[in-house]
Amino acid sequence: MRVVIAEDNALLREGLVLLLRSSGHEVAGVAATGPEILPLLLDQRPDAAVLDVRMPPDFRDEGLRAALAAREQLPGLPVLVLSQYVEETYAAELLGGGARGVGYLLKDRVGRVDEFLDALGRVADGGTALDPEVVTELMSRRRRDDPLAALTPREREVLHLMAEGHDNATIARSLVVTERSVHKHIGNVFTKLELPPSDSGHRRVRAVLAYLNA
Repeated sequence: MRVVIAEDNALLREGLVLLLRSSGHEVAGVAATGPEILPLLLDQRPDAAVLDVRMPPDFRDEGLRAALAAREQLPGLPVLVLSQYVEETYAAELLGGGARGVGYLLKDRVGRVDEFLDALGRVADGGTALDPEVVTELMSRRRRDDPLAALTPREREVLHLMAEGHDNATIARSLVVTERSVHKHIGNVFTKLELPPSDSGHRRVRAVLAYLNA
């Protein structure tokens, strides 16, 4: 496998080079700064790229931007991104372009040689390799971004009928439950959507708006 490495930390970079070569892979090129990455990838067209997220000169998202740009010009280029810690926005953006041939690992996984090589192999084969902590953070983000995610199926049904303009009695008849149960479900909806009792005059409307927006 021909691999391009982009990592500004010289010790880690050389360690990756040594690890890959000793495992029978070819290191097609190395980059130590953000601006070097894309030209190197376009020139070498490797089987896979291992990139740090934050690279010089600004140590922001140079590695990620290069990965996204490379995948636009080289569709399907397998990319394994390394990061010091979970950066939700970057991980979501990379995966948002299509998860095929994409990996996102925390750097401490590199020290677990077998795990790292296995992840790289899966990515190169078009699969995915996501650090467990990345998965946890992305799922948490998804739950935070979706205000309805915490609702039970029954609470969603109640909210759906509320959105259609039905009163509690009609909702109770539709679901074949008591009005008391409907009142309880609506209270749970208000709580989970963080609509305070002080806003009682508008909570029903705001709950419906949240449902429609979602």
